[in-house]
Amino acid sequence: MRQKLSDKIRHELLEVIDNGTLGPGELLPSERELMERFGVGRPAIREAMQSLETIGLIEIRHGGRARVAEPSIGRMVDQVSATMKHLLANSPASLENLKEARAALEREMARIAARKHSSADLGRLRELLDDQADAISEPARFRSLDGRFHREIASIAGNPIFTALIDALFLWLADFHVDLVSVPGLEALTLAEHHQILDAIASRDAEAAATAMADHLLRANDLYRQSHLPRG
Repeated sequence: MRQKLSDKIRHELLEVIDNGTLGPGELLPSERELMERFGVGRPAIREAMQSLETIGLIEIRHGGRARVAEPSIGRMVDQVSATMKHLLANSPASLENLKEARAALEREMARIAARKHSSADLGRLRELLDDQADAISEPARFRSLDGRFHREIASIAGNPIFTALIDALFLWLADFHVDLVSVPGLEALTLAEHHQILDAIASRDAEAAATAMADHLLRANDLYRQSHLPRG
């Protein structure tokens, strides 16, 4: 099959970015320069550039030349989020696999937090749980604080990729997560499990922290499955 002109241009520009000829923040050649270089019209150039913008490698600003994008984990997550949500909505197996991956990641985050936390870290976690207890009758706030508690544990590792992954997982799973913490009677259980995780982290018991986190997430996953069983 004959390669589209825009695909050929995209590939060559991608090579220029990948080999470091143009680095983050540097301007790409103008549309006119690219048209002359490749001997093509403006539509092919724009299609190639829009393709590179879609995958987050360049930034296109109205009235100015495109430039190589600054590396950003957050931008990478944004680029794949729509595709990931589509996959999860149409593939129950992928949804289960992602929840399993989240449990494995957060189990390790709890283990690291138990080894690396500072007194300030513990203070932030305790404050979050105090706030969550106060929000027990406010479902939206309660859920928000639930996410912040998990993100704070990830941040203790000091690795921005961990926090970015946790943010991404919460974003991708948001539309597929039954609000179990909002079901009457389960808010207290969620809080109790959070306190078990925190107590293990504070005690620097890495294995207990990992186990408490795994039990917490597996309990939520089990309840999710039960809520989606066919009713006869």
